[in-house]
Amino acid sequence: MQRVKPRALVRALEKAGFVQQAQRGSHLRLWREADHCLVIVPLHQGRDIPTGTLRSILRDAHISPDEFAALLQK
Repeated sequence: MQRVKPRALVRALEKAGFVQQAQRGSHLRLWREADHCLVIVPLHQGRDIPTGTLRSILRDAHISPDEFAALLQK
């Protein structure tokens, strides 16, 4: 799985139906009302999301790696 910038991850999650709910420090909370799903994205400036963290966020969001790759291409 490729590493991505935090903002690219947020854009992809927004395309999947998530909306920004709140931000506390360098962590952004995104919420999807349809299935009451909450994910937290770290927004550490100048650093990519580590692959393990990305995998965990996608698992919490119920998005497969293939679906995520398609969302990045949109």
